[in-house]
Amino acid sequence: MDNMLEMYLYETNTLLEQLDELLIEAEKNRDFTTNDVNEIFRSMHTIKGSSAMMEFSTLMEIAHHIEDLFFYIRENGLDSMDESHKSDLFNLMFQSTDALRNEVEKIENDEPLSTNIDSIIANINSFLEKISGSGKGSSENADTAAAQTDNADTIPPADEQQIAIINQELAGCPSSDLPYFIRTHFEQGSGMEHLRAFMVVTALKDLDLHFEYYPEDVETNSDTIETIIENGFFIGLSSQDDVNRALHVIKEQNSVETYEVIENATVKQQEQKPTEPKSVPSEETPSREASKSAQTAPSQKSAQAPASHNSAPVKQSLISVNLSKLDSLVAIVGEIVITESMVTSSPDLQNLKLDNFTKSARQLRKLTDDLQDIAMSLRMVPVSGTFQKMNRIVRDMKKKLNKDVRLTIIGENTEVDKTIVDSIGDPIMHIVRNSMDHGIEENVEDRIAAGKNPQGEIILSAAHTGSEVIISISDDGQGMDPDKILAKAERNGILTKPASEYSQKEILSLLMLPGFSTNEEVTEFSGRGVGMDVVKKNVESVGGTITITSELGKGSCTSLKIPLTMAITDGMEVSVGNSMFTIPIANIRQSFKPQKDEVLLDAGGNEIIKCLNDFYPIIRVHQLYNIETEITNIEDGILIWVEAADKSYCLFVDELLGEQQVVVKPLPSFLSNFNIKNSGISGCTILGDGNISLILDIRSMYAAFYNQY
Repeated sequence: MDNMLEMYLYETNTLLEQLDELLIEAEKNRDFTTNDVNEIFRSMHTIKGSSAMMEFSTLMEIAHHIEDLFFYIRENGLDSMDESHKSDLFNLMFQSTDALRNEVEKIENDEPLSTNIDSIIANINSFLEKISGSGKGSSENADTAAAQTDNADTIPPADEQQIAIINQELAGCPSSDLPYFIRTHFEQGSGMEHLRAFMVVTALKDLDLHFEYYPEDVETNSDTIETIIENGFFIGLSSQDDVNRALHVIKEQNSVETYEVIENATVKQQEQKPTEPKSVPSEETPSREASKSAQTAPSQKSAQAPASHNSAPVKQSLISVNLSKLDSLVAIVGEIVITESMVTSSPDLQNLKLDNFTKSARQLRKLTDDLQDIAMSLRMVPVSGTFQKMNRIVRDMKKKLNKDVRLTIIGENTEVDKTIVDSIGDPIMHIVRNSMDHGIEENVEDRIAAGKNPQGEIILSAAHTGSEVIISISDDGQGMDPDKILAKAERNGILTKPASEYSQKEILSLLMLPGFSTNEEVTEFSGRGVGMDVVKKNVESVGGTITITSELGKGSCTSLKIPLTMAITDGMEVSVGNSMFTIPIANIRQSFKPQKDEVLLDAGGNEIIKCLNDFYPIIRVHQLYNIETEITNIEDGILIWVEAADKSYCLFVDELLGEQQVVVKPLPSFLSNFNIKNSGISGCTILGDGNISLILDIRSMYAAFYNQY
């Protein structure tokens, strides 16, 4: 059941996301196309069938009524609705998809489904009655008529070899006395083929037609998977009309790769004789034994000709993989990287000339690097899914705030680690809300007076820069007033120095302090005092940084620098005494040998040094972590100029050991009791010689040093 539920949630969420994008685009065009109507109808039919199989009655009911509505629209044409009806339909569809999504979230959180959905059902039925005048469009007519509109392909004759193959595959099939078969093959590697076959059966039962299928126990017997993969899933049908209707349903199934109509020529000839017509509903159909005894002569298996071989709509060769399996794969690849380094760096091999070993070691390193790249690429997903969800946020806020704003998306195919994509969704949503709520001007007249386009614009963009992705959310609104921000910070008592000494960058960084909000009034979207500090925390939790820029009267821009992945990173190995540390390369600006006369003391007695016409503090790592070392003279060690977010300073270490790609290992959970992460240590890695190197967190290290001293 867990696997079934996982597949159900994945497919349903995918359909709802596609539906959201379709509705947003259709609303921009102020009309549905015929393809839009058909797509919504098919999506709701799929959700209805899969929800019924999983016994999620609430979801089934909502999808069922939307399907009825779009059946009527499809049958009567879009011209049957006026502009006001179409506007109401958009609102109704967004309400309905929200209701479906809320129920799916309850399933994901293991919460009980809603017991009262009368209001949403009443809204759908009321709208259907309004446009039809009589509430047409019941599901019985919807499924039947929809299937009848799909004409089957002409059945070509089969050669002797094809007949022999089909006879062999149908041997033992209990449906072989029916005149037609549809043989279905599911997408390779899709998994749980027996349950996918049962979903086809469930969808066909909605058509109220008589059919039989083989294997017969697909619902309860997982051993039928191999049979379905090898021979296909067979559906026996009694008439050409039933074949047409069944094909319509089969084509709509997401997992179907190919289908093939097969004709039993002998049975078809027998059907042409006057016989008692068969009843359509499967529940009322006599048993197969009774049907056989009613025949005047026993049915004999003969040449069955393949009718036609069709391919379902072209689909990508994709399979869904549980994220935990990818995590395990990356962990194993990390162990391989470490082991390979340990083997090639073994002290037993030092000073030995082993040409063959060296050659093999180089080849092993190449293969290890390729394996690592492939393993990491499996976790990479485009940010388009997160970006497209912002269309809905902007659309809803446009309605509620009565602001004319368009969302422009750039670089949505940029790929980031799946874990990071999931983590940045909420921060991006919050920033977009801020831009909509108090970034874009309240009045169109203000924009026109400022020489701006009456329609506001929010630009959401993503781009690769080496080992990072930069995501920016900018608007052309009124910008932020530094004086107002500074005054609010002063009233809240959070300034650490005189207000006149704050730079523009420092003033804007005040927005990300806990509890800070420039909104004087609490609204549905902002002003609660919980905002950018949470955004900053979420971004930093995945190793990212956030910066804000703004120009009063022209707009604001919030930029997120996010690492591509958190599993493997490029680092600089340094030593302090007998300890080794790893500094992420992304945080390093420069390393150099200092001179004693270059080091000065600030008013607090702390060491500072001048770099590129500015002064930066020096943090001695051996002092911060109480490490014994013989290198305490500033001229004997190395200074590494590092930068993270708005912090920039120099680290004093004994020596540089070299750059190395390291596998990031999380710290054991019991160390959380010692507040390790707030001490400037984010994780650890195992080096080639087996030693452990601690990975430094440049952001928290600065705070740890000044809190300690």
